[in-house]
Amino acid sequence: MAISLRDTKSVDHYARALQYLPGGVNSPVRAMRSIDRTPLFVDRAEGAELVDVDGNRFVDYVCSWGPLIHGHAHPEILAAVQAAAVKGTTFGAPTVGEVDLAEEVGRRVPSVEMLRMTSSGTEAAMSAIRLARAATGREKLLKFAGAYHGHLDGLLAEAGSGLATAGLPASPGVPQGATAQTIIVPWNDGEAVVRATEEHEFAAVLAEPYPANMGLTPPHEGFLELLRDRATQNGALLVFDEVISGFRVARGGAQELTGVLPDITVMGKVIGGGLPAAAYGGSRELLQRIAPAGDVYQAGTLSGNPLAVAAGLQTLRMLDDGAYLKLRSTTDRLAAGLREAAGDRPVQVQSTCGLVTVFFSEEPVTDYESAKACDLAAHAAWCRELLARGIYPPPSQFEAWFPSLAHTPEHLDRTLEAAAAAFAEVL
Repeated sequence: MAISLRDTKSVDHYARALQYLPGGVNSPVRAMRSIDRTPLFVDRAEGAELVDVDGNRFVDYVCSWGPLIHGHAHPEILAAVQAAAVKGTTFGAPTVGEVDLAEEVGRRVPSVEMLRMTSSGTEAAMSAIRLARAATGREKLLKFAGAYHGHLDGLLAEAGSGLATAGLPASPGVPQGATAQTIIVPWNDGEAVVRATEEHEFAAVLAEPYPANMGLTPPHEGFLELLRDRATQNGALLVFDEVISGFRVARGGAQELTGVLPDITVMGKVIGGGLPAAAYGGSRELLQRIAPAGDVYQAGTLSGNPLAVAAGLQTLRMLDDGAYLKLRSTTDRLAAGLREAAGDRPVQVQSTCGLVTVFFSEEPVTDYESAKACDLAAHAAWCRELLARGIYPPPSQFEAWFPSLAHTPEHLDRTLEAAAAAFAEVL
């Protein structure tokens, strides 16, 4: 039996927001349009739970779309931010914390000897591409359909995430010339990669090693190795966008998990511990091309912000081997429980450490086309039923769930009970 959700205050706030914010939100997927309802306005959160302005309490699997690997308002992270804030919120000058964070990342991520911080993943991806073009003297990029690398013009071509959610093939305002140098092939299609690298000279092969912006679609066995090999043969740089997978699927990200090392790594989300921060990194020789050490210009007023650095550094310091064992166990139990709850219904649950997607599909989802072929109406209805039962899922078929270290066995029990009831209601 369907359950209704009390949301009077959220509805009122949304009506007011529509007068001042485009679509009533500051990032499209938050509007919840793809699950056919209006957004819930959050009042506060702690651990694995958030509370909206109407007093509804939810087990949260969005976790700010990935940064909150330790959950909301972790006391040690809050203490680090507070200690930094009393000294000043921004200086526009170097701080010791920036060096500490870069050193910590270098200890974790196999391919990173040096990095440059930015304030967002979009900035980091844009700068990584600029560096690759400067290093190779080429312009063309190879990317994968459904992969989202931020909202820069040159990469808004068959992008996933919010663009897939909204049903937009690209975006008005992006000049044709901006994407003319971007070659797109299907994810997990080795033959297409081989053909493209035989026909074009690329500056970069750009990939999410564990794509999660068309829902989680892990690489086929040997596919990342193929990318490494073809990039090298082509004379291109291999760029891994680990904004989502970085520090989440393993201590050193997907490259540690798979052993495939890129030339440039784009990082975000977890690296900021819940505050705006991102970075791109690689070998010392390559990163020395960045100004002021070299001739490739990139700058940012709030890059390396001391509050974000403090949050990110504390977040990483708490991510020890035990934390990853716990996160993997939590993820595995959640994924297995969702599969059991779905039973023989047309549902696929795909997962890796710290990431889960529930696809409403008869067959496993391996690329953007199979993700788009899912039953989006059933997924939307299922998400509404979960919300009504106190579970807050990503409001899009093309996003991943983000289990955290704050999710307890009791949270998982509540989630799986609600999921089973929602499956029964919808399917």
